Amino acid sequence: MNYWGRHPVRSSRYELVTLVYFRLPWHKSSMTTMLKRRSFEAGHHRKFLVIADDSREVESALIFAASRIQRSGGQIKMLYVVEPDAQFWGGVRQVQIEEETNKAKALFRLFSRKLAKEGFENVVVEEVIVEGKRVDMISAEIDKDEDIAILVLGAAADAKGPGPLITSLVSGPIAGRFPIPITIVPGNLTIDAIKTLA
Repeated sequence: MNYWGRHPVRSSRYELVTLVYFRLPWHKSSMTTMLKRRSFEAGHHRKFLVIADDSREVESALIFAASRIQRSGGQIKMLYVVEPDAQFWGGVRQVQIEEETNKAKALFRLFSRKLAKEGFENVVVEEVIVEGKRVDMISAEIDKDEDIAILVLGAAADAKGPGPLITSLVSGPIAGRFPIPITIVPGNLTIDAIKTLA
C-alpha cells in the first residue's frame, strides 16, 4: 500500500511531529544531489539528523546533538526507518509496518524522556518515520529537507566494528559523495564527556 500520512504528537514542553511516509516502489537514492543548505537563512533552522533505533549508541548521538543545539541553536530531526521483510506481502506486510511504527513511537517517547532528564527539555525535536531501505531513506530525507546540516551517528564500542550503518556510510562507495558532514560519537564516552565535548 502506497500512501502518505501525518500524525502530529504534541507535548506540554515542546512539539513533537511524527510524519509517516511510505516509499513508492520507483524511489531511488540520490546521494549525488547537492541541495543547497538553508539552515542559517531567515525562516530556517539548522537540523541535526539522528537515526533512531534500539541500539545503545543512539543515545550518544542524541545527547551530542542536543548539547550542540543548546550551545549554538537548532533542532533535532529523529528519523526511524521501517525496513519490512521483502518476502511479506499484503496484510502480513501491513501488520509488520504497523508493529514497527508503534515501536518507533515508543522509542521516540523514551528518547524525549531521556532528553528531559538530561536537561534538554527545551530542545525542539521533529520525529519522522519512513519505510524503505535505511541508507536510501536517510539520503532521501537529507535531499528533501534543506535545513538538515549534520548527520550525527553513535559508534558502537564493540570489537566487531562501529556498526553497519556507519560502515556503509563512511567506508562505502557513497562516502565521498555524501551531501552533508557526518559526526560520529564514540560509544564509550559517558554522557558527561559528550556534553563537555559537544
